[in-house]
Amino acid sequence: MIDKKDVEYAAGLAQLKLTESEKEKYTEQIGQILNYVDKLGELDTEGVVPTAYTVPMKNVLREDKVTESLPREKTLANAPDQKDGQFRTPKIMSD
Repeated sequence: MIDKKDVEYAAGLAQLKLTESEKEKYTEQIGQILNYVDKLGELDTEGVVPTAYTVPMKNVLREDKVTESLPREKTLANAPDQKDGQFRTPKIMSD
């Protein structure tokens, strides 16, 4: 399933320098892992619901209601800089 060239390629992407013995060792180890994954594919999973979490997850959301906004003066009260009823921020783009 995997050969030494695949290990060399992956090591190159990770910028790892492997000795010949390491390449052989990792080729064997990765091959064993891939064989185990193939073996898992033989399991009968008919009727098993796919899950992303081991415990049930429930999103707690409040009802979306329209409410009054904060008054502009109160909103800008702690602003470090403001002008004409708006927040002022430092310029982040250069010309």
